[in-house]
Amino acid sequence: MNLMPILLVGIVFGPAMHREVFLVARMREAYVHRDRPGQAVVTGFRYSARVVVAAALIMVAGFVGAREPMNKAMGFGLASAVLLEAFVVRMTFVPALLGLLGRSAWWLPRWLDHPLPVADVEGESLGRHPAALTPPPEQEAAHA
Repeated sequence: MNLMPILLVGIVFGPAMHREVFLVARMREAYVHRDRPGQAVVTGFRYSARVVVAAALIMVAGFVGAREPMNKAMGFGLASAVLLEAFVVRMTFVPALLGLLGRSAWWLPRWLDHPLPVADVEGESLGRHPAALTPPPEQEAAHA
């Protein structure tokens, strides 16, 4: 029974980070596509909250049906941790903190930006290079 808290943290951490990335990535995408910081949080939350809730409820449903005492205790602990993490932390504290921080929530220091690889998942560079949005002239002629 002393091993249970360690197992709970280990098992809950992976899906929690998955839900966090899913929720915040949509907020970042809205911010990159020119939403104000507060509106980006609302937009990202609106589009990804249902999936985060569904994932949390599926995990809880999987933990509740245990029959053995050890599995029941683990299931109760995991279900409690997932509910607390998903609804209180991910869907209350994180959006509130991002909304309070505004633009500084998305700021990255220049010294840290340089060594990181460029992964333009949100399509931010497309807005800076409008020529990338139009096809080459020979391709336009082929479609005409």
